[in-house]
Amino acid sequence: MAIEPYKVVVVVDRSFGEKLVSLPPGVPVWIVDTPTNTPVARRLRKERPANSHLNGITTYNDVDVSPEESLLNQLPDIDLHHGPYSTKRPYTQLEVIGTPLSDKLKIILADYGFRQFSTTSEGFLTIREDQAAQKLRSSD
Repeated sequence: MAIEPYKVVVVVDRSFGEKLVSLPPGVPVWIVDTPTNTPVARRLRKERPANSHLNGITTYNDVDVSPEESLLNQLPDIDLHHGPYSTKRPYTQLEVIGTPLSDKLKIILADYGFRQFSTTSEGFLTIREDQAAQKLRSSD
């Protein structure tokens, strides 16, 4: 039986709102705190209690920056919470909703070990090998 990849979803779409319901329960989600997104996130936290930060919904504040900058601002925290320093099985997939993949994002995500990229209808998906995630831990 194959182990499901550990994926984190980051929503930088300020008007994602009710679409949050369509994301699978148990997959950790980081979503920008807005008047449209936050009430849905709060409701889902009550309806789908998480066992830990590794499978719940996290809202985060950001100043009035572009969706791309919002993602870049959160990457260190996301990696801290879901990366090799916080879990024995670090995340290997990052799905981003609300901003397209840019060259700048590719370069910065490569620093986190992400080297495979594909676009989606709402953003992009990036993947790193388990060994790359573990190697980041051992190189420090």
